[in-house]
Amino acid sequence: MSEPESEPEPGSGPGSHDLLAALLDGMDAALCAFDADGVVTHWNREAERILGWSAEDAVGRRGLAGWAVRSADAEDVEERLLAAMHAAGRQVNEFALLTKDGGRVLVRTQSAAVRGGDGKPAGVYCAFSEVHAQIDLERSIALSEALLEDASWGVVLVDADLRPAVVNAHAARALGIGRTAALGRPLGELLVQGVEDLESALTHVLAEGAPPAPAEMWVGVRTPEGEKRRCWRSGFLRLASPLAEEPVPLGVGWLFQDITEGKQSEQEAALLRFRANQLHRAARAAAECADPAEAATVHLDFSLAGFADHALVDRVAGGPRLDDAQLPVRLVRAVATPAGAPGPSELTGRAGLPVRYGYGHPALQCAERAGTVRTSVGTVETARAREWATTRQWPPDAVHALCAVLRSRGRTLGVVTFLRGAGRNAFERADAVYAEDVAVRIAAALDLAGAA
Repeated sequence: MSEPESEPEPGSGPGSHDLLAALLDGMDAALCAFDADGVVTHWNREAERILGWSAEDAVGRRGLAGWAVRSADAEDVEERLLAAMHAAGRQVNEFALLTKDGGRVLVRTQSAAVRGGDGKPAGVYCAFSEVHAQIDLERSIALSEALLEDASWGVVLVDADLRPAVVNAHAARALGIGRTAALGRPLGELLVQGVEDLESALTHVLAEGAPPAPAEMWVGVRTPEGEKRRCWRSGFLRLASPLAEEPVPLGVGWLFQDITEGKQSEQEAALLRFRANQLHRAARAAAECADPAEAATVHLDFSLAGFADHALVDRVAGGPRLDDAQLPVRLVRAVATPAGAPGPSELTGRAGLPVRYGYGHPALQCAERAGTVRTSVGTVETARAREWATTRQWPPDAVHALCAVLRSRGRTLGVVTFLRGAGRNAFERADAVYAEDVAVRIAAALDLAGAA
């Protein structure tokens, strides 16, 4: 009977040496190893790439003197490398090594002891890389840490599922949420408005790459004071794994900066320029009108552009009203914009019949107080909005109103009412200032028409 074959000991198989060689040659760092006598035992392909010396050139040599290190430097270099055998942990050094073609390369090394089966030092291994490559890596790591900690703009790393994976402190403050609380949550839970635009941009970057220029995006964020609209100038970068042969998207780097104040200032300045230009054009056009009442309609028509959908001018019945008058105010419709198709304002009120405004109507309040009044329906629900507008004798699609008093020579001549539909925002203080400027010009024209 034949003896049973014994199993090979672990690590003694015919492929173990090949496996070790494949592991060493597949490393991104250059690696060499020395035995206890300083003889080179291992030399991988990255070491060959950096210095030009092949494994056949290096393995078996005693020390680095005369080939990989200048003879004058060899004693110091070898002493510091072999000192790692008797030191705890890794030792970091920088050396100038020689290439096969005679050049010099500054490298940073990490050396550590190799222990034998008895636990005693049996040699030393040394991993090294070019200093500039190591510095580039350290710079990249330092830049990443700075962006994710101390940057003065928001940085969010979004994964391939469009969920935040990393959020820096600035971005967390901008989103009004803690850094860890934002991780893994859908963007719809972090933003009130602008989510669709943001997700569309992120999807595009994942598929096509970074856009050529930053994008300005309006979003709504939740704050303790309520929802606020912010304008963020955003840049996007597609993140891909550097370890894969083919680019594998890891997500998107989203960098943004809040430019709300600057954007609002730009918009306000542009609006002021436009309105000032409209007032100028209206004044020139009105100066060519022979009829002062027609000049009033010209001012009204020019003011509507980008400002309101409808406008009405009501004159005080019985003539201009003095400030100390005690009788209730009654108003007569003088000018109105067409209720249907767009067109120039029309002079009305030839019959002189008062408009049926109820008690507390905004136009009556405006005339009695000699001040501007703003009001809104509060909801754009169709039935209620139509009822709100029709009871005030306004077009049924009106949901926002602004009444400005017409004053000339210390007397109240009437009221101009500007109306907006559901597609516009409510009138604001800046709108009231513009309406008052228009009212001054209309009042002057109507006063001239009455004097004539």
